[in-house]
Amino acid sequence: MSQKQKILLIEDEEDIAALIKLQADLSGYRLLVETDGINGYRAVEREKPDLVILDIMLPGQSGLDVCRKIKHNPDLKTTPVIILSAKSEELDVVLGLELGADDYVTKPFSPKVLFSRIKAVCRRGREPQKALKSVNFGEFTLEIDRYLLRKGEKYIPLTLSEFGILRRLVLNRGKVLTRNQLLDDVQNDDAFIVDRNIDVHIAALRKKLGPNFRWIETVRGVGYRFREDLPEGGGV
Repeated sequence: MSQKQKILLIEDEEDIAALIKLQADLSGYRLLVETDGINGYRAVEREKPDLVILDIMLPGQSGLDVCRKIKHNPDLKTTPVIILSAKSEELDVVLGLELGADDYVTKPFSPKVLFSRIKAVCRRGREPQKALKSVNFGEFTLEIDRYLLRKGEKYIPLTLSEFGILRRLVLNRGKVLTRNQLLDDVQNDDAFIVDRNIDVHIAALRKKLGPNFRWIETVRGVGYRFREDLPEGGGV
């Protein structure tokens, strides 16, 4: 029998911790719980969990500080982190993602959705990292080494910025990327670039890819995510 994956939850609200513990048991994970940031980080060092679920508002030390320490520790930086946040704390979520968190879930949340995200993040972490020449999604093929996008046999013209943004999203499939993270892929030497320029490029991409293109998901107040798959009837 394979060993259960170990998740460390750093959360000071008992009701939420109990809810996550119940779903962890049902989903076949081993859950450890810490209730403050200082002891939570020590537990990450001690237990080396397969994944950390991290609240932002914690006693002792904020979740953002804990995330920063995890991602700056050479022995821990590959540990996946999912942030829990109230919807009113969008700025903190953005900061957490830019500190290296792999995903976020807003409160109130569905335990089943949370563990679906956990499964996706853990799966991405196990996938071997290799230099891809092309990636397929639906009817599309992104030819990474040739800077081309193809639908079937037809090539779709993209600017360098549009291609760079799409490539970043596709290669981080399932992961939320903030506008600021995507700015690195914008090619423009003549204009002042701000994070909202990303919205313009995304809108241009969607227009070129057609009204039925549903792969790029807007994460309100945060950024964008490239879907791992499409719901039935979700388009091409």
